[in-house]
Amino acid sequence: MASALTSALVTAAVFVAAIVLNPSAEAHRDKIKQATSERSPIAGALGLGALTAFVSTYHSWGVASYTTANGKTLSWGAFGIVFVTEGSIADK
Repeated sequence: MASALTSALVTAAVFVAAIVLNPSAEAHRDKIKQATSERSPIAGALGLGALTAFVSTYHSWGVASYTTANGKTLSWGAFGIVFVTEGSIADK
């Protein structure tokens, strides 16, 4: 009984943490700008990362989120961490 209660409490805590730490739209856009500059300094200097981030659409599932543009996933994130997909910047 105690282990079932402990498991339920841990699961609830992880779920609440996922909701609280779900990356915002701004966090995704900042990471897209940063990744663009790192992958292509010229694209970063021209502001292509900012343009790509601006046209992206933010989607949230409550515990995780992602951005898309032109039908492609640009970034995804959970627990406060955002990952930019490989090739998403080069295709823009």
